[in-house]
Amino acid sequence: MEKGYVHVYTGGGKGKTTAALGLALRAVCAGKKVYFAQFVKGMDYSELRAGELLQNLTICQYGRDCFIINNPTDEDKRKAIEGLEEIKKILREGNYDVLILDEINIALYYKLFDVQEVIDVLKQRKEYIEVILTGRNAPEELVEFADLVTEMKEIKHYYGKGVQARIGIEK
Repeated sequence: MEKGYVHVYTGGGKGKTTAALGLALRAVCAGKKVYFAQFVKGMDYSELRAGELLQNLTICQYGRDCFIINNPTDEDKRKAIEGLEEIKKILREGNYDVLILDEINIALYYKLFDVQEVIDVLKQRKEYIEVILTGRNAPEELVEFADLVTEMKEIKHYYGKGVQARIGIEK
């Protein structure tokens, strides 16, 4: 790729991570190397096995084994900062074509690090690296910085009828 763009997938509807995973699959199948970083996630999701099946896909988690519900812990913050430090290194080295920062908007929402710090990191990336940032509540500064912003809007969801996350569909 000659120029990489910054995407933001946000909003209250389902599909942000799923869209990012679809893009990752497409990129890998086109011969691109993809790094998929999951912030505030440490649970066992089905997509974690994709790295074993797809040679050019690396998936790493920077969260605990439970999602943040109220106030983040020191461990939540430590893991998120560790993840952002790894992202800085990856963007500096330029060994990946696509970088996905899954749920980074949630990490920003909980102030695990600062939005300007994330933007500064993105500004320092190699020009060809495509970056996708997902999660609800994308900060306005990130929306303004991005080249592409998609908002997922929930119209109807079976969660409202008590259906829990299903393996292979939501997790």
